[in-house]
Amino acid sequence: MAGASATDDSSASTAGMRDDDRSLSGESLSEWRSCDQGESGSPSTSPPFWDTDYDDDDPAGPKPSELYGRHTWRIENFSKEKKREMKSEPFEAGGYKWYILVYPQGCDVSNHLSLFLCVANHDKLLPGWSHFAQFTIAVGNMDPKKIKYSDTLHRFWKKEHDWGWKKFMELSKIQDGFLVDDVLEIIAQVQVIREKVDRPFRCLDRPYRRELLRVYTTNIEQIYRRFIEERRNKLTKLIEDKIRWSSFRAFWSAIDPRTRHRMSREKTDIILKVLVKHFFVEKEVTSTLVMDSLYTGLKALEYQSMGKKGRTKIAELDELPAPMVNVDMDIFVLAGDVITLLERAALEPLPCQPVSPKDDKCSQSRMKDGSSGEVNKISMEREERRLTELGRKILETFVLSHIFSGIEVAYQEAVALKRQEELIREEEAAGLENETKGKRGGGANEKDKRAKKKQ
Repeated sequence: MAGASATDDSSASTAGMRDDDRSLSGESLSEWRSCDQGESGSPSTSPPFWDTDYDDDDPAGPKPSELYGRHTWRIENFSKEKKREMKSEPFEAGGYKWYILVYPQGCDVSNHLSLFLCVANHDKLLPGWSHFAQFTIAVGNMDPKKIKYSDTLHRFWKKEHDWGWKKFMELSKIQDGFLVDDVLEIIAQVQVIREKVDRPFRCLDRPYRRELLRVYTTNIEQIYRRFIEERRNKLTKLIEDKIRWSSFRAFWSAIDPRTRHRMSREKTDIILKVLVKHFFVEKEVTSTLVMDSLYTGLKALEYQSMGKKGRTKIAELDELPAPMVNVDMDIFVLAGDVITLLERAALEPLPCQPVSPKDDKCSQSRMKDGSSGEVNKISMEREERRLTELGRKILETFVLSHIFSGIEVAYQEAVALKRQEELIREEEAAGLENETKGKRGGGANEKDKRAKKKQ
């Protein structure tokens, strides 16, 4: 995690349902998470797919910003509160009503503050309802460096209409700056998710996405590197096996150009469905950021493909590496010969790690220098480009792996057929040899018989 360590908090329903979460706090986290609050909102100079708040594939649908809500609840005389549980006023986010539920002395635990996000009027909703949301709950502090945050992703439904943290923070720590004039400030950010199963999608309000990106950049990097390295290891083993690699190259070269062209392409909807299923995990808070990176990565590929055809030209795309995959209407097409692309995918070095939040001087000097906000904005746009670069690389590798798997099946079938033909030839040769030996043996017997008759 970027700039903070995980605690042993656990996501849970008040009914006892549990799930892994990521609960974060610390100096660098609060600096990174608070730096967007003072942004001027001036337009970005990035290409459209970096800074828009809508999905090009569903322009009529609700924007992520329209599905986002933020609510602040100030509890006065908190240290004197004797109630077992307290509820905030209902607030709206994403077209639904929510409220914050707090247990001042803990829910089924001792010495901890318990916090939950709940669906309001859940008992009056129609059967089969569900609200899928990513949310953050924070407890404020007079020192902004000590704000306590926790994030999670959850599908709310009839039996899990409340979700949060039983051990959000220790009660003993609340007195350490979290109470200002005996007032406890709780902030909830709720992003309702409208996921798609057939292609990557936009799902986060842009400022909220930037906030999460600052926190989870390291996690996204790990997902990216783990995926790329798994595919790379398979290709490396193939290429290092000189006999097999030579055999595969010979197989590919022997195929006629029209068949090679056909085998080097695949419909986008077939691949994107598998891609979303592979990377969108409902219980993983980073899934929304990964999906966002895949969405912008796909847009980058589409724009590059359009630029190649001369229909559009965007200067920022010149900085991106030459694509391994092109998008032609609803088809993914390999941007070169399979052999060359496989070698490139296996040998091309991974991008360098981005600058960590601790080393980003602009976030540390933001409060001291009024001009650093613009510097920080430039830094954040660099991170967004980085996110797009990772998504594009994952998408290209996924497409290349998918298409190669089909070619590999054809290669294995060709190898098996060739081996079968060799076995048939060996059996025929062995049969012919036995037949020849039999004839020779028969001739010798006839000679022996004639010799005996003469005697």
